[in-house]
Amino acid sequence: MDSLDPLVSVVLCFRNEEASLKEAVESVIHQDYRNWELFLVDDGSTDGGTRMGRRFAARYPGRIFYMDHPYHQSKGPGAGINMAIGRCRGTYVAFLNASDIWLPGKLSRQVQLFCLHKVTVVVEASLCQPTSGHGVRRVPVGAPEGSYKPPELMLRLYPLGTGAAPRMSGVMVHRAVLRRCVFEEIFRGIFQDYHDHAFLCKVYLNETVFVSVSCHHKAGARDDGMHASEESHATRRNFLYWLRDYLSAQPVRYRSVEKLLRKAHMRYRKPVRYNLLVAVQRFLARVMAKPRVSISDKT
Repeated sequence: MDSLDPLVSVVLCFRNEEASLKEAVESVIHQDYRNWELFLVDDGSTDGGTRMGRRFAARYPGRIFYMDHPYHQSKGPGAGINMAIGRCRGTYVAFLNASDIWLPGKLSRQVQLFCLHKVTVVVEASLCQPTSGHGVRRVPVGAPEGSYKPPELMLRLYPLGTGAAPRMSGVMVHRAVLRRCVFEEIFRGIFQDYHDHAFLCKVYLNETVFVSVSCHHKAGARDDGMHASEESHATRRNFLYWLRDYLSAQPVRYRSVEKLLRKAHMRYRKPVRYNLLVAVQRFLARVMAKPRVSISDKT
């Protein structure tokens, strides 16, 4: 292996995803970038995924590693990812959801972007298959291609902005990032959909991120990547309280972010005022969208 090709550590955390796990792992094995290691973190699976993960590790010793918690417990994705990160040796760390697959050029392209741009994180667009199972659509990250410093993406992207957030399968970070941005382990059970958003919020507030229009991964049919449309109010409210506490503990105050957070909280703390504000905004948007006809146009 060329010494100029840095090692990339890949973390895949799974629980009862036997049906999609084989294809996900094989998408790493078939990368055209060859200097990688893969950590398969079993979060207490009760299906055949455990046997499958162990078989892959036995077939590729020194490259694929199987891990689980003591007594095969389930501790949530945050705890599993943190456990794997403690063993990662790579210069860069990439993440793969067990329901997703990578296209062959994913690692090589993102390593190239790190070499071209002075950033600590690279994210990319996604190919998403809707839950209906019909067709595949490309979902770009909700910001133009380029480099972003804190807290620009926090203002643009979900969960506070309106732009689509990247999927974790399209994220690669310099390993040093994971000392500053640790995965939260409290997002478990019905709240675990937000463990990736909590991590990304930390990234937006602490790191320089390159948003790429490239697309080298395909999301599974369970999720189209747009969490905001069908989310549970309870889980979002829980996340917003976590974000409020996280922001208050930071040495730097981002007043523009705090303003967006207060607006997001309004839906739950002051629902009447929120609904009125949303109604007025939608009315004004419809009015502004109507074509204006001048007197001269009528004659």
